[in-house]
Amino acid sequence: MKTIDQLELAQRRVLIRCDFNVPLEGSTITDDGRIRAALPTLQKLIQAQAKVVVMAHMGRPKGQANPTYSLAPVAQRLGQLLGQPVLLAQDVVGPSAEAVVAALEPGQVAMLENVRFEAAEESKDETERAALAARYARFGDIFVSDGFGVVHRKQASVYDIAQLLPSAAGYLVAKEVEVLQKLTVDPARPYTVILGGAKVADKLAVIDNLLQIADTLVIGGGMAYTFLKAQGYEVGRSLLDETKVQDCANYLAQAKAAGKQIVLPVDVRVAGTIDFGARTVGPVTVVPVDQIPADQQGLDIGPASEKLFAETIQQARTVFWNGPAGVFEIDALAQGTKAIAQALSETDAFTVVGGGDSAAAVRTLGYPDSAFSHISTGGGASLEYLEGKTLPGLAVLEGN
Repeated sequence: MKTIDQLELAQRRVLIRCDFNVPLEGSTITDDGRIRAALPTLQKLIQAQAKVVVMAHMGRPKGQANPTYSLAPVAQRLGQLLGQPVLLAQDVVGPSAEAVVAALEPGQVAMLENVRFEAAEESKDETERAALAARYARFGDIFVSDGFGVVHRKQASVYDIAQLLPSAAGYLVAKEVEVLQKLTVDPARPYTVILGGAKVADKLAVIDNLLQIADTLVIGGGMAYTFLKAQGYEVGRSLLDETKVQDCANYLAQAKAAGKQIVLPVDVRVAGTIDFGARTVGPVTVVPVDQIPADQQGLDIGPASEKLFAETIQQARTVFWNGPAGVFEIDALAQGTKAIAQALSETDAFTVVGGGDSAAAVRTLGYPDSAFSHISTGGGASLEYLEGKTLPGLAVLEGN
């Protein structure tokens, strides 16, 4: 895969796709990690005296211009981090975008409005996407793909544009691929994968593939309760996918037959009520996994599970973690997730935090990015890569 180091950048208009889908409270960015991750590539383009045109998205505006999803806070924050103004067009491919791009001088940066304001951006119709990509292509001589969080999407600003312009990977995408290859091609062993989050169905495909690669799978979060049910435990009102219980039972048997481990919680924190919106929870108690009350739900792993998970991490030489162990946004239910982060920060193993909620969790809990070998910017893309899927946004760059 070609990178920007192999491109002639001076005086060229460089159209770059970034992933700036950052969390907001009102117009305040609560985690600018994805913006910071793009800085090395953008600084390289600026130093090379390229004319930089940034494409990105925010949320799901469903093909309609919606000020709630404007990239204005992103443009402002990016300008602060770069130490120079980032001019935001008022549209994506309309008159404002054309004027902003036409006025760019070498070393300057402009940003198009949210590409998802254009309905064709995410269209399943290839002709519609190609037509939009052709309009994007008028703004650039070169395309740089640096939004790893979207490379698993066949979208106009990710996939189709790369078929119209000379294209290369930015530093962020190149680094993500390098890290993920370490996790899938001859990883240092023992290799442990920690999977959490709410829905077991979202992780079945990655479990299926990782059982062939990893030595140990550690299961936490809401998805653990379907595995516990597969072991014959009653889980009260905990998250449970009845349709996947047999799948989980099959994975447990498959791991045992292959001499591999699936490590599940041995105790959990439970409560009778939780209001996620208000960030409140009723009285929290710790119970063994075989004693979950019928009227309560498991919301975090317990202290014994924290110790078990930490010991498993300490024995590994490679660790990939995707998905929190509990409802970390509520302090009383953040202990399990914090215990995993702490264990990862203390080990000498190669540690990868797999984007999405996991990245938000470690930063919310106060851990610097430097506490881990790598924090991915793409949760869904990382998982699909580990499932063994072909990611369209990467495949289109190969041989370009």
